[in-house]
Parts: sequence; structure tokens; C-alpha cells
Amino acid sequence: MRPVLVDTGPLVAVLFRGDEHHETCVNTLKKVPKPLLTCWPVITEAAWLLRSSSAAVSRLLEGIDGNFLKLLPLSETDAAAIAVSMKKYQDIRPQLADVALVHLAARERIGTIFTLDQRDFSIYRGSRKRAFDIIPEL
Repeated sequence: MRPVLVDTGPLVAVLFRGDEHHETCVNTLKKVPKPLLTCWPVITEAAWLLRSSSAAVSRLLEGIDGNFLKLLPLSETDAAAIAVSMKKYQDIRPQLADVALVHLAARERIGTIFTLDQRDFSIYRGSRKRAFDIIPEL
């Protein structure tokens, strides 16, 4: 099974039952291989969006156990490449978390992303300038 990168939106939707995409993301989660791969900018963004529920933030952090979520490392050398991508996509005003995932997708040759940001991720390109396989279909 191919690895899957996960963006902020699905993490928030899975952890917050009131999210309009909760059921869709929970059902999608059942079908994708674990662990889902992500990075600290995504976790930070999700924690910010879940900040009204310390229990949800705790569940998010507890999920970084290598079984549910695995964090891919970002180093100083990755920062320069991410900055280049921020400039490349500046017309769509990219978020750091999104561009970090795009960078990781290219670096790790991952072509599938679990995101609710269909618009931006249909523009971004990963490894070999290929379009992402985006899940779920909304």
C-alpha cells in the first residue's frame, strides 16, 4: 500500500465531531494505510484550529505514536526548498503547512494526500511535477 500524507483539515475533522467533513474523513481514515505521514507545521496548524478543546489537542498529540501518525522530519536544508516553493505558489497565498507537505511529497516520492483543500492541492505538484492523488473525493 502506498504511503499517504495527511493535511490539517482531515485531522481536525476526525477529532471534531462538529466538523462538516467529520463523517467523510472518518470513513476515509478507515480505508487508508497507517501510519499517516505529516509534519510539525500541520500539527501546529491543527492544534491551533482545535484550541477550544484541550482534549482534542491532546488526542492529536497522542496520535503521533508511529501507528496512527508519523512525523516526517524537516531540517534546516528543507527550509530553503520550502521557501522556494512558497515563492513559486505565491499567487495562491500558500500556507506553510501545505508547502511543507508538497516539499515532503517530492522528497519522499509520495503521490497521495488526504486533504480537504482540493483547490490548492490540485494546483500543487509533487514528485516529478505530477498532480497529487487527492482523497477523499468531495
